[in-house]
Amino acid sequence: MPLHAVKVVLSASERKVLKGRVRGAKTRWRDRQRAQIVLAAARDRGNARIAADLRCCADTVRKWRERFAACGLEGLTDRPRPGRPRRISEADRAAVVALACQLPAETGVPLSRWTGPELRREIEERGLASTAVSESSVWRILAENPVKPWRYRSWITPRDPAFEAKASVILGLYQGFYQGEPLQPGDRVLSVDAKPSIQARGRVCPVVPPGPGQVMRVEHEYRRNGALALLACYDVHEGTVTASTPKTTGIRPFTDLMGKVFQKPEYRDAPRVFVIVDNGSDHRGQAAADRLRRAHPNAVMIHTPVHASWLNQVEIFFSVIQKKAVSPNDFSSLEKLSETLLAFIERYNRTAKPFNWKYTADDLRDLLHRIGEHENQDDTRQSGLTTAA
Repeated sequence: MPLHAVKVVLSASERKVLKGRVRGAKTRWRDRQRAQIVLAAARDRGNARIAADLRCCADTVRKWRERFAACGLEGLTDRPRPGRPRRISEADRAAVVALACQLPAETGVPLSRWTGPELRREIEERGLASTAVSESSVWRILAENPVKPWRYRSWITPRDPAFEAKASVILGLYQGFYQGEPLQPGDRVLSVDAKPSIQARGRVCPVVPPGPGQVMRVEHEYRRNGALALLACYDVHEGTVTASTPKTTGIRPFTDLMGKVFQKPEYRDAPRVFVIVDNGSDHRGQAAADRLRRAHPNAVMIHTPVHASWLNQVEIFFSVIQKKAVSPNDFSSLEKLSETLLAFIERYNRTAKPFNWKYTADDLRDLLHRIGEHENQDDTRQSGLTTAA
């Protein structure tokens, strides 16, 4: 090694970090190159050889070698550069962010949500900035914070006063408890719901299978061949599914499915079978619970709170069957659709495993607490705006 080359010694942790940067798929090119330089220098390679191997300048190798020797990993980052002073003041930047964090309706603008051009236009019309702010400047200001007012996410506020109590019962069953006591040996927990109006769409041209360099192609036009429903009963702790495909949902199809389930010895002879359902018309209220109990004395119907179908694990299975058996939809008849759905379920049950459900009653309690705090902040903010007006 030439005498002028600075010696580099790596600790185990530094070597691990540098190797991670070299192997990382998302590592920036410059960071990967600097890591390669230091790793090569640690193997007592000269600057000229490293430069030749990495196809870069020897001065570049010398620079990062010396910086690492002096400052370690921190020396591999770019030093602050003065650059041109900011033309847009901090006050103007704050004004852009403040406007972006308001709903357009609150400012009297007939928009559903802000975009970069609309923000720039409103800032200019209202004179919120002391200097002209371009559209690209608006994007950079929002990216620094970060604020993305053009995006939105829908959600439902729990309105059931007993939401936590009802949901906690279901979450407890998923964890193996009911009313604070462990489930008895042989107890079963079922999640039941319907996926209505699954259409059988017959494509006017055959689907083309995938090939080298070509994805599967599906004709856009189709013929409607009717629709049916999928009623599914998912065993929470076993992962298996019992299902039927009636043309419509209703009390009779639900009753028939429950009869099909309770014909099986593991459910007919179980001490208790907890049947989790939402508030659909075919199993709504105490009347439905009593009707199920009369037909099957060991059945205990548990209703989810209103607007809480996400608590019903069978909804996860519906997403699986939609992706794997229904989409893209190409069925010549209702019979073919029903045959496909039931065949998929039979195949699914051969290797069925319960879903790894991790959401607990404590998680729900924390979520409701955060929602309550958020609502209190909104009320305080609205009260302040009213007082200011």
